[in-house]
Amino acid sequence: MPRIHFHQQLAELKDKLLAMAALAQQAVDSAVDAYLQRDKGLCKYVKQNEIAIDTAQRELDEMAYDLLAKEQPMAVDLRFILAVIKINGDLERIGDQSMGIARRTRQILDTDVVDLPVDFAAMGEFAGRMIRSALQALLDGDARIAESVREMDDEIDRMNHRAHDDLLRLIQQKPQYTRQAMTGILVAKHLERIADHASNIATDVIFWIRGADVRHQLSTSMD
Repeated sequence: MPRIHFHQQLAELKDKLLAMAALAQQAVDSAVDAYLQRDKGLCKYVKQNEIAIDTAQRELDEMAYDLLAKEQPMAVDLRFILAVIKINGDLERIGDQSMGIARRTRQILDTDVVDLPVDFAAMGEFAGRMIRSALQALLDGDARIAESVREMDDEIDRMNHRAHDDLLRLIQQKPQYTRQAMTGILVAKHLERIADHASNIATDVIFWIRGADVRHQLSTSMD
């Protein structure tokens, strides 16, 4: 009977993590929309969402540490709880990076709208797909999906480098748009960091399923 209760608690922990993940995904989508649309209301929503994410993180950590202390789990259950704690931290940082995009957006609300040579919508969609796939890997216990997320990280690194180069070129050609271009460089970097956290989540899923630490494999990111 105690083991049945323990596995019910593990299922509840997983549900809470997925609920927090939904908040993090909303934060990314809303932050990108806020930037593309220069929407002050969406910036405010991202801030409110960040507060909810921070609260959820504290509750989830407390539950996970409580399970570690009281149940003293072994093997795969121990790895799952440790993975949840690490994934929880990455989801919170996704919220922070989304807030960074909202903050940058607020700083350019009074500037002219400029058609920048970067597809930020595509970058945001790609980062969001990485988060969704990483969480699908967690939900299904599928290490192959998690591995595919880690492989996707190289592409968003390339997107970020292209954005950086193209926006620096714009500054050289049209210095009057320096403020907007510099904001674009920072937004692209925030999205690349969000993707890094999605890759971290995938890494922790692999650790949970296989008991393998793959953090330093496929590590081609320039930090």
